[in-house]
Amino acid sequence: MLTDRAKEIVGAADGKMRDAISFLEEDLKTYRVGKANPAIFNNVTVDYYGCPTPLPNMSSISSPDARTIVIQPWEKNMIGKMEKAILDANLGLTPSNNGEVIRCVVPPLTEERRKELIKKAKSAGESAKVGIRNARRDAIDLLKKAQKNEGLSEDTEKEAEDEVQKVTDKNIKSIDELVAAKEKEILTV
Repeated sequence: MLTDRAKEIVGAADGKMRDAISFLEEDLKTYRVGKANPAIFNNVTVDYYGCPTPLPNMSSISSPDARTIVIQPWEKNMIGKMEKAILDANLGLTPSNNGEVIRCVVPPLTEERRKELIKKAKSAGESAKVGIRNARRDAIDLLKKAQKNEGLSEDTEKEAEDEVQKVTDKNIKSIDELVAAKEKEILTV
């Protein structure tokens, strides 16, 4: 039976692991996969009077159809800077404006771009796994210290280590599933 201290350490490790997964999920949303998704602009920053500001914080972004994204700036005089930021972000989109809104037509992905995106998704998945392994290592170190300094029994420490490993395996599996789902989405024509 795990003590409160051991449960606290396992819970904290699980929380850190879930944070790594959440970060990965948000990152994967920004990949342009052939259909219009306003989330691809989440990491685009615009120079707003000397302050780098995320594009979604200065405009309304919508997707009226599967191939078009419309950006309605809240300040018309920022259209030029927004277009430049979109081009600089290297999203593979060419913005055009009519003085009121910016339109981006999402072209179909080339085979080369698909492979590039899959490689990027796998790399992001590996980074998330590193975060999970670091959380596991930290938790095991804390458990060993608790055994040494706080009187945690050796059996409880081993049981808690097993629990940390189970949580780690579960979260690594979640990352593999997320990356596989994104890979499937990228390959779907």
